[in-house]
Amino acid sequence: MEDNSYVVKMNGNGVNENNSLNGVNGKGLNRNGIQHKTVKGSVSKSKQKSRRQRWNIRPSEISINTLNPIRAIVDGMKLSPNPGKPMIALSIGDPTVFGNLPTDEKVTQALKDAIDSHKYNGYAPSVGYQKSRDVVANFYTCPEAPLEAEDVVLTSGCSQAIDLAITVLCNPGDNILIPCPGFSLYKTLAVSLGIQVKLYNLLPEKSWEIDLQHMESLIDDRTTCLIINNPSNPCGSVYSKEHLQNVLSVASKNCIPILADEIYGDMVFPGCKYQSMASLSSDVPILACGGLAKRWLVPGWRMGWILIHDRNQIFGKEIRQGLVHLSQRIMGACTIVQGAIESILNDTPQEFYYRTLSFLKSNSEICFSELSTVPGLTLVLPAGAMYLMVSLTRSELLAFEYPNYFRIVVTVPEEMMMEACARIREFCQRHYRPCSQDSNELDQ
Repeated sequence: MEDNSYVVKMNGNGVNENNSLNGVNGKGLNRNGIQHKTVKGSVSKSKQKSRRQRWNIRPSEISINTLNPIRAIVDGMKLSPNPGKPMIALSIGDPTVFGNLPTDEKVTQALKDAIDSHKYNGYAPSVGYQKSRDVVANFYTCPEAPLEAEDVVLTSGCSQAIDLAITVLCNPGDNILIPCPGFSLYKTLAVSLGIQVKLYNLLPEKSWEIDLQHMESLIDDRTTCLIINNPSNPCGSVYSKEHLQNVLSVASKNCIPILADEIYGDMVFPGCKYQSMASLSSDVPILACGGLAKRWLVPGWRMGWILIHDRNQIFGKEIRQGLVHLSQRIMGACTIVQGAIESILNDTPQEFYYRTLSFLKSNSEICFSELSTVPGLTLVLPAGAMYLMVSLTRSELLAFEYPNYFRIVVTVPEEMMMEACARIREFCQRHYRPCSQDSNELDQ
């Protein structure tokens, strides 16, 4: 039998193509750190890898199982626009679309300064620059829920924050509880990873509060995460302190961690108060996801974060290390925005926030006033965020897992909102047919 020797690279930068065993030490390693193995006997031709005879490239199961219903509907629309009526898009929650809600000058100047400094053109640590994490921690820390830089993971937008949080908490076959109606990305991410989604009901008659009894009934031994979105997309609801405490009681009783989607945190209308979930928790561990996109009106800048609130060290080192490992799959948040984050968070004037919220509140009230008297429509007045939900007597719109409702984004200019409401009213009046059972119905 002939001897066939080959090399296995253990470290170093190059592979020695020479199969000679010269220079091998007693441990089978040569000076370049390459281990040599010797196999006696020849390799049977029957055991050699067979060559493929034709191309057969298939998409992965993850790609097949990934579907974002909002993007699928909007990106797949094949409509011929009415030449006499320019389109008014009320579907995508991007406050920058119409140019009427620019970010503050302090925010744009912070980005320009970061660019001009030439300090942020390279790679950052996968979880973000230490200084930038410290800035975010200081901005959101409070006595009830203290934060340090080590509790912050910077991400490529809030969407990646949610992705990392779900992935670190769940395995295929586990299940998570998400609101219904709710942001479609939760289901998109979970299903693609083989995680079961269970929908807990929100109650429109109670300003979209959570049906706590229904939510708790869904919990089983494979439930690994409870997602709470406050303020809500798509409902525009803002939960009271008491309601959030009741949610925490359910989570504590069943030992379920919470993923708090708080991208609309502090975007509440006058007269309402926002309370972060972590500030009310005494024992439930929470991964709070947020970012710059909505409050600072820069969704394209892709700056998000996870705030790790680990009550009683329940997450421990494993979850934190898991988030670090997952963040290393891509190189995370934009470094230039990380360089600007200190000025963005600390120097944006309060007047900017007030002006944005005043506009959103005004548009919400206009939409509510114009449509609440339309036969066949029922609205719930929002208290924050950028949306309101409209009940349509008959519909099959399922983007938010909630049939018979559709979402309106209230970031459009006021005159366009008035025009959009007039068009909706006209459509409903044209198709409205009273039902024989004294209930209102829209022809399909």
